[in-house]
Amino acid sequence: MFRGATKVTLDDKGRMVLPTVYREQMPADAQGKLVVTLGSGKCLVLYPHPEWEQVERKLMALPSLHPQAERLKGLMLGHAMVLELDSHSRFLLTTELREVAGLQRLAMFVGQGNSIQLWDEARWIERRDKWLAQGDANTAGLPAELESLRL
Repeated sequence: MFRGATKVTLDDKGRMVLPTVYREQMPADAQGKLVVTLGSGKCLVLYPHPEWEQVERKLMALPSLHPQAERLKGLMLGHAMVLELDSHSRFLLTTELREVAGLQRLAMFVGQGNSIQLWDEARWIERRDKWLAQGDANTAGLPAELESLRL
């Protein structure tokens, strides 16, 4: 399970180091391979390779004539790429992925259980602060599974 938020820096070539906390949480069967793709809110999402294979199967099972399913498949499958960590636990993001996520020099990794979101730091702070400002009052529209959740 990936947890926590960690600030990272991209170098001039678009490389960054996967923080130790996430390397320690990587499943052994991932063998240093991640899949990165687009997420919601203009972030990227990184999955350990075996976890991505499960997500990919679910995406491929979606109906091909459903507009929202096609949109989701086009964005997630169409932008997915395998990343291999080098001997320094670095990986390289393509220019296209950095541009679509608005990644500049400073970025944030945010653990999401089975995946890690990668945000431009300024965009993440803006999103986080917006969520915090909403407080507990904005619970309308929660999925039924969350109605009984106590935090």
